[in-house]
Amino acid sequence: MSNTGYQVIARKWRPQKFDEIVGQDHVVRTLKNAIEQNRIAHAYLFVGPRGTGKTTTARIFAKCLNCEGGANVSPPEDSEICKAIMNGSCMDVLEIDGASNNGVEQVRDLRDDAQYAPSQGSYKIYIIDEVHMLSTAAFNALLKILEEPPPHVKFVFATTEAHKVLPTIVSRCQRFDLKPIPENLIKERLALISETEGIAADDTALAAIARLADGGMRDSQSILDQMIAFCGKSIKEEDVLQVYGLASSAQVTDLAKAVAAGAHDKILELVDSFDTTGRDFYRALVDLQAYVREVLLGAVRGGGKTTELGPTMTTEALTRMLDSLRQGESGLKFGLNEKVNFEVALLKASEDCRARAIDSLIRELVGIAATLPESSGEKKN
Repeated sequence: MSNTGYQVIARKWRPQKFDEIVGQDHVVRTLKNAIEQNRIAHAYLFVGPRGTGKTTTARIFAKCLNCEGGANVSPPEDSEICKAIMNGSCMDVLEIDGASNNGVEQVRDLRDDAQYAPSQGSYKIYIIDEVHMLSTAAFNALLKILEEPPPHVKFVFATTEAHKVLPTIVSRCQRFDLKPIPENLIKERLALISETEGIAADDTALAAIARLADGGMRDSQSILDQMIAFCGKSIKEEDVLQVYGLASSAQVTDLAKAVAAGAHDKILELVDSFDTTGRDFYRALVDLQAYVREVLLGAVRGGGKTTELGPTMTTEALTRMLDSLRQGESGLKFGLNEKVNFEVALLKASEDCRARAIDSLIRELVGIAATLPESSGEKKN
């Protein structure tokens, strides 16, 4: 049996140097400056959602620290030790899964191993992924070595849930918060990957994938990989919508306009269409909220009003619509009948956005009354 050696896109296109990391410029800049100024801390904590580059950044940082000839922000690509670090075979850079090595005994073994000098590079670096999974006893076992680490030891922790890490651990680390990657940057990266891999992918298809990834670069690359398997060398927006049950941008816009206009028949018609074509109601609601938010921000910049959704709407009306949609999210996610809950959320948002707040109505009436002329012998009311 022949071995094709196929690598999924997420692994093949994993960044190999700082300049390839997308959407985390604040982290990259700080780490580069720390290396160039020789101000390297003994422990770092990378926090952020899945697929935003925590472990990748830790590996690249380790490669820069253990580069042949000393720390270097741009290590040579042909360096053997750098290659070993990136493929996980370097003896001085140990990646540990916090979920499966979360006991106090494993941490004690790590603490004993840390006393020995590195065999290849300048530092012995421990990368602990999902560090929040360590037990309280394991965290306490780490405290002593974090407080007074040997000069040749560096720790890099990565977690998606920083609130579960003991404050005594966090206080001994330099913390970096990795942000969800903006959709436009994900789309640009996917376009580069598609072009290099010889894939003809429509801009709208890549935009849909970026929207679906929720700020995770790895998720977007996995989705692209699946779409290539489904479509072959040509990917259209309709293919992405069909596979993942997404509503198109045009459908989301039509839905928002129907809600703003109070067109209940149109709302129900669109919901029936979503149901017939197998669209994901929860995802449609999330996309609708994102679109209404964009319209709201446009209204704020435009002086408090907008006609983007058809009728003239104030920021107050848009805020009410957005708040109503947000409240309907939990009911849709945990309710028994998604379609009914989706319809109720949309109809309620339609009513809420066209209602007037009593305090704003009073202010408006007072303002009108102030402009009325006074009749002789009468007071303004």
